[in-house]
Amino acid sequence: MKSKFGLIVAASALLAAASSSSSGAQDTATPVGKAAETAGKLAAAPKGFDQKRDNIERGKIESVEYDSKSVGGKRKMVIYTPPGYSKETKYPVLYLLHGAGDDETGWQIKGSANIILDNLYADKKIVPMIVVMPNGFATAAGDAGDKGKGKGGKGGGTSAFENDLLKDIIPYVESHYPTLTSKNERALAGLSMGAGQSLNIGLKHLDQFDWIGAFSGGGNANLVADPDPVKKLRIFWISAGDKDQALKGAESFHNTLSEKNIPHIWHIDSGAHTWPVWKNDLYLVSQMLFKEK
Repeated sequence: MKSKFGLIVAASALLAAASSSSSGAQDTATPVGKAAETAGKLAAAPKGFDQKRDNIERGKIESVEYDSKSVGGKRKMVIYTPPGYSKETKYPVLYLLHGAGDDETGWQIKGSANIILDNLYADKKIVPMIVVMPNGFATAAGDAGDKGKGKGGKGGGTSAFENDLLKDIIPYVESHYPTLTSKNERALAGLSMGAGQSLNIGLKHLDQFDWIGAFSGGGNANLVADPDPVKKLRIFWISAGDKDQALKGAESFHNTLSEKNIPHIWHIDSGAHTWPVWKNDLYLVSQMLFKEK
């Protein structure tokens, strides 16, 4: 367990070096659980972290259409490949989920995900990874009231998207891109609705994901009824803004994890249920992913 916290402490030291915070106060993040120790303060992302820079190498971001047997139609997802991407190199994958107000384009258009990642690559702060941003709305094929919603509109719940992610999206990505395919090389994170999906899907399928992040979202205690497998996660991140409508739920889940001695990072950001908070989450979490303990 000590090695897990060592990773978090090292990441905190790295992030604390960031200057010119984009928000006034510095935020705190503490790994909690058995042999808990304080990681110190995580600096908010520096000014301009989500602004396109000149004279740096950029990754590629594209909309990809795939056949989903789970929903019975074609669907779209946005895929980011890192600067210097090569089909001769195998990459870990982050599956990054949007909230209820968006679709697969949310993290790109509103969240500036590709710009944030490009800037972090330029600063040599993150491991090269493929980032997959799927459409989190799905309705199982044949469900009453489908009306095409499963193909990409607003509709459906976690179960239909769970099947789409595990049975259609991940197999498509791993058959069309050079990916590392063990759970150690696969992360799942999301905001708001996507946070709930990350917890509900990720914690049910710990054989698939070793890194889980929930931005502005909490989970049901039943998800961690058996705490031992959850304790083996490489990173388990729970966060919310200090003025976030999701703070109460996220904090409640944090308290449940603490009671069960499940190591996790509990992060309170400065802000509400808004993109500046989630952008900062991506900035912080992406620097921790796929690194050695």
